[in-house]
Amino acid sequence: MGQLLLVRHGQASFGADDYDQLSALGQKQSVRLGEYWQQMAAEQAGAEPLKFDAVFMGSLKRHRQTWEGIAQGAQLNNAPEVWPELNEYDSHALIETIHPEPLAKPDTPEMYKHHFRLLRTALQKWMAGETQPKGMTSYAEFAAGIHAVLKHVRENHQGRVLIVSSGGPISTAVGQVLQAPAETSIELNLRIRNTALTEFVFSPSRLILLSYNNLPHLDQAAYRNWVTFA
Repeated sequence: MGQLLLVRHGQASFGADDYDQLSALGQKQSVRLGEYWQQMAAEQAGAEPLKFDAVFMGSLKRHRQTWEGIAQGAQLNNAPEVWPELNEYDSHALIETIHPEPLAKPDTPEMYKHHFRLLRTALQKWMAGETQPKGMTSYAEFAAGIHAVLKHVRENHQGRVLIVSSGGPISTAVGQVLQAPAETSIELNLRIRNTALTEFVFSPSRLILLSYNNLPHLDQAAYRNWVTFA
């Protein structure tokens, strides 16, 4: 069976004017993941050098920057295929559907919690078809895009495949494979960590979830303060 690894992007610039930009820590997280993979491959006796048969990513800057860090750390030279279906939903547009007034920047723990309480409610309404955020597709179309990417991987690839994306698409993929209610993906998404790994095995006919939201590359004491969620 093939192996499909999904990686959430490194820490972005939450609260900044341009969220779609890795922070300095997000860049280090990405390079560290690549270094970890390279080290694991080197330590396996007789193992071939680390390689991916295919790499996919969304079209956001933080996806590209995360892939570049991974490639640097792991000494990879794949040319990723860009699939906009792997892009995150627009949290600002979602929140505006239930809170039209501008929100203050979330620069305190309470404001941070307030932001995500609103986002959870906005996601629920979008998934139920009760709202249509500006500039976004319906939730059904969003979910269909994720399904199409997974179907493409199953039917056209084998070996090891990498996807670099965001929490929304990754949690949606997990929910689809587990045949869970759509709202399950909200809770999965709000707990996914930066550069976390989600692993499936796959055949042409099915995907099987092996693990979700793992950070083996940050498990050593020297890296544990690198763990972030935004």
